[in-house]
Amino acid sequence: MSEDDRSSHLAGVRRVLVKIGSAVLTHQTKRGLELDNLVVESLVAQISELHDRDMDIVLVSSGAVAAGRGVICMSDECPDIHGLPDRQAASAVGQSRLMHAYDQAFALRGKVSAQILLTRDDLQSRRRYLNARNTFGALLEWRAIPVVNENDTVVVRELEFGDNDHLASLLLNLVEADLFVNLTSAKGVFTKNPDQHPDAEPLSCISDIASLNLNASCGGKTTVGSGGMYSKLLAARRAARLGVPTLIVSGREPQALIRAINGENIGTWVTPEKKSMSRRKFWLAYNREPSGSIYVDDGAVRALRERGKSLLPIGITDVRGNFARGAVVRILTEDGEEVAIGMANYRAAELRRIMGLKTDAIEAVLGPGLYSEAVHRDNMVLDCNTEKPEGDTA
Repeated sequence: MSEDDRSSHLAGVRRVLVKIGSAVLTHQTKRGLELDNLVVESLVAQISELHDRDMDIVLVSSGAVAAGRGVICMSDECPDIHGLPDRQAASAVGQSRLMHAYDQAFALRGKVSAQILLTRDDLQSRRRYLNARNTFGALLEWRAIPVVNENDTVVVRELEFGDNDHLASLLLNLVEADLFVNLTSAKGVFTKNPDQHPDAEPLSCISDIASLNLNASCGGKTTVGSGGMYSKLLAARRAARLGVPTLIVSGREPQALIRAINGENIGTWVTPEKKSMSRRKFWLAYNREPSGSIYVDDGAVRALRERGKSLLPIGITDVRGNFARGAVVRILTEDGEEVAIGMANYRAAELRRIMGLKTDAIEAVLGPGLYSEAVHRDNMVLDCNTEKPEGDTA
C-alpha cells in the first residue's frame, strides 16, 4: 500500500483502535501535572463523531499515573513519586478519575463507555486471550466504546507492558482492527529527533517501516509518558506485519483525529506489509514472553531465512534457559542476532542432549516417536524485532 492508497483505505475503515498518550491528556498547572479535561472533551467529541459514522472504536488511554500525580499534588506538600510502588499508587488514585472523565464526556453524547484493565498475563495465556476477545466482541456488538489501560496497580514489572503503545499493538490483533491511530504530542514522525536536530524533516509516509532505523529516527521519552517515538514506531512495525496501517498524529491539533481519518495529509502514515502475518503467528511472536534462547549456526540461519525450513537439532550450537516443551524461545545467531521466535518441540535439557545431531540420531538418545524438528516452521516467526533500545521503556 502506497501513500496514494491512504484515502481509499481510510474510506473503507470500519474498526479503529485509537491510542492516546499521557503527554496529550495532561497539562502542567501551578499544583502540578493534571488531567486536561478540555483535551478529553475534544477527543471524546471526535471519537463520538466517528462512532456516529458506524465505526467501531477501541480506545487505549494512558494518563492514570499522571492524573493521580495531579490529585496527590493538590496538597501543600507534593510527594516525590518515583519507583514502582509510588507509580502504582498514583495509578490507583488516577485511574478512577481518568475513567470518570471519559464516562461523563461520552455520556453527554449518548455513548456508553466500558473500562478494561489488562496485564500482559491476560494476553499471554491463550485461554484468557480468547476470553478477552469475546468480551471485546460483545461490547462492540452492543456499540459500547471500550477504554483500555494496563492494570498498573498490579503489574509485577515496572510498567514494562505499561507502555501503552505496546499494549495497543497487541490489541490490534485481538479486536481485528483495520486502522491504528496513535495520538501523540509530536506532529508525526521526523527524519531525526527534532528535539536534538532543528533541521529534522517531517515524514508524511513511511512505506517500508521494516527497513527504517528506529534508533536514528528517535531518541528519548516524553516527560510524562513511559515511551517515546521509538515505542510508537515499534508498535507501527508490529501493526504493519499484521497488515494494519498506522497514523501517527498530534493529539493536540484541533480536530486532528477527524481530519486524519477524513484523509487530510497530517501526521505520518505507516503502510502495512503486502504479505501480512497470520493472527495466530502474530500472537505467538508478540504476546508470549520467550522462556529461553536457542543459538544456531550459519547453515541453520540460511535454511530458516532463505529456504523457509524448520529448525533441526543439527544446526543448534547452544541452548540457554530452562524451558518446557511448547515454550516460546528466541532463535539467535551465534553472535546473538535475533533470527526468529518459535515454539520448542523439546525441553531445554533434551535439546542440549541432541543439539548438533542428525535427525536419525535423535531416537538413539531420546527414544522413538519424537519430533525431527526442534522448532517447526509452522510455529515460527522470522525477524520479529522484539528488541528494545537501552534506556527506553518502550
